[in-house]
Amino acid sequence: MSTVIDCRPTAAAPDLAAIKARQQLAWSSGDYAVVGTTLQIVGEQLAEAMDLRAGQDVLDVAAGNGNFTLAAARRWCNVTSTDYVEPLLERGRLRAEAEGVAVTFRKADAENLPFADRSFDAVASTFGAMFSPDQGRTAGEMLRVCRPGGRIGLANWTPDGFIGQMFKIIGKHLPPPPGLKSPALWGTPEWIETSFAAEASSLIAQSRHFTFRYRSVQHFLDTFRTYYGPMLKAFEALGATARIALAQDLTGLIGHFNKSGDATVVVPSEYLEVVVTRR
Repeated sequence: MSTVIDCRPTAAAPDLAAIKARQQLAWSSGDYAVVGTTLQIVGEQLAEAMDLRAGQDVLDVAAGNGNFTLAAARRWCNVTSTDYVEPLLERGRLRAEAEGVAVTFRKADAENLPFADRSFDAVASTFGAMFSPDQGRTAGEMLRVCRPGGRIGLANWTPDGFIGQMFKIIGKHLPPPPGLKSPALWGTPEWIETSFAAEASSLIAQSRHFTFRYRSVQHFLDTFRTYYGPMLKAFEALGATARIALAQDLTGLIGHFNKSGDATVVVPSEYLEVVVTRR
């Protein structure tokens, strides 16, 4: 009897700590708030879908410059806004002060939330938690800090929508580390079901669209290249010829999705809106 030994090389597990450090630098570069502020309507729609009530304790995970944070605070909730990028938290602080709403801001990692079990009536993230390298851990942390009967709300870009396709193009020109899962998994009902259903009494996931509106294709590209950290870093990492090729591919993508019919940009981008009721 002979024994067959499989000597084929196996893919090494990605260094999630190193990836997270690079991501933190990327999101700290540029000024995401310039782009993030345009997404405010998503936070408002998610707050309504979650049926937030005045006086509830609400956690915004990977809050960025605070779109969902402000939506919850406008509904008289007790909001804690968290992110691991301090400049983005500061942008949220300034917005809350300008509107005269009370919010607690705290630097925190979505994969290791510094809160006790069952601390919040509602936990949410709009286009934030989906970018954590350890996706399962982040989902588990959101479940852990949510009280039974509470709700978890998510807005996640889908793989086939405009932003999902934009990240595929960036990945083609600047491949991600081997073994790293795509953030767009969070935009698939299958992954949401796998990650949350066992701890849910109810799970509702539906497709929605956010529409990007810019003066022109060049205005879109210039804004994202300057202020959107992942794209800024991608262009910085490429040589001159590769930068031109990336810009051309992005221009083609915008043209494919653009519905304006004129020189402006009107690009619908699909995202998955999720509301989980904690068991």
